[in-house]
Amino acid sequence: MRWESTAAVARVSVLPAGLALVAVLFRQPDLLVLAAPLALAALPLVRRPSGRPRPVLELGVDTVGEGAAVPAALSVADAGGAQTLALSLGTPDWVRPASGTAVATVTRPRDGAPVGASVALVARRWGHSAVGPGSVTLSACGGLLRAGPGEVPAQRVRVFPLAEPYAGDALVPRARGNVGVHRSLRAGEGSELAGVRPFAPGDRMRRINWRTSLRSGALRSGELQVNATTTERDADVVLLLDARFDAGTSDGVDGRASGIDIAVRATAVLADFYLSLGDRVGLMTYTGQARRLPARAGRGQRDRVLTGLLDTSAPRAGGGEPRLAAPAGLDPRALVLVVSPLVGRYVFEQAAALGRAGHTVVVVNTLPADAAPEDAGPWTVPVTRLWLLERATRIAQLRSFGVPVVSWRGRGSLDTVLQQLTRAASRGGASWGGGRR
Repeated sequence: MRWESTAAVARVSVLPAGLALVAVLFRQPDLLVLAAPLALAALPLVRRPSGRPRPVLELGVDTVGEGAAVPAALSVADAGGAQTLALSLGTPDWVRPASGTAVATVTRPRDGAPVGASVALVARRWGHSAVGPGSVTLSACGGLLRAGPGEVPAQRVRVFPLAEPYAGDALVPRARGNVGVHRSLRAGEGSELAGVRPFAPGDRMRRINWRTSLRSGALRSGELQVNATTTERDADVVLLLDARFDAGTSDGVDGRASGIDIAVRATAVLADFYLSLGDRVGLMTYTGQARRLPARAGRGQRDRVLTGLLDTSAPRAGGGEPRLAAPAGLDPRALVLVVSPLVGRYVFEQAAALGRAGHTVVVVNTLPADAAPEDAGPWTVPVTRLWLLERATRIAQLRSFGVPVVSWRGRGSLDTVLQQLTRAASRGGASWGGGRR
């Protein structure tokens, strides 16, 4: 950017000179009175800025969650003498102004203060979003000089899906038992001390805490104290996200959610929940192509899962239904959660195949209740009813195979079915709902 003269410079230079010339030629001194104010208006040009302004757009964060603020600040270097700044910031994706439009105007910055402007933005939806490009214009010398409009390059920001606090049952139906790699939240046999409690029938003698029993006088009263422990387990949870088709409308975090929105957020919630328990969590996403993240534990895995969810692209329009690649190398005892709007046909076949292979499978239905085709016609209503009927039939068939299907409702959505699967596994392998794998 560089400073250039505006049309006002011609008015404050040519007009006074012309009036002065006419006053001298025709001996009209009153014209000099008219020319004087115009000549004085050109005096600010004496302090003409000499620098070449360089605008830079910076975001306060590069990774946020849905609904979080994204502060955007524009700073302009070598802009000494600028009196006004106008910024128009493009927001083509889901990071949008908190209110109004992404336009900021700064008038007469303080002497010595950096020239810049800020815009309050909010991340409305998960995914990779761009802020910008933008356009900035500066003016100086009372509007006689202008720099710009100059383009400001766009900046990228990652918006993680909203992972609401999830309170659910910590059961994993076919975990590898009490010898594992992390502490469980459930009381039971293990090596992690959880406290001291009174002796109860069934407690083993080696669990008696003799020091506490002697100190409290429990031996005289006949009430022994035993060590309470928590169980340990070795469990894998594999999340299969089906994002090949979508249904419903996406309006961002504060509006309506499409089937893919619900599926991505549910996957983030479940991954965060099981990772917080110390379980190993893996992810496999089906969009245009299958992508797999091996099962691991720890906080780093949470970031990897959330980053993997950001690559969930918008489903393609038209064409045939792409098949789902069979997940290879699954732990036979892993809990497999298939998260899907259940729009296509192959997702039902994949879930049934996993169930027949002996895996513990739960299908999480994320189809919105108000989902409807975008293009309405005379046959839209009957065709939609037929499709819903066919979909309900496939869900019933899947349940008859012993694969439960539950609708995602947030907190505790999987509790009942996990309890039933755990009881079925303890009875020797009978599947949920009475079916056989």
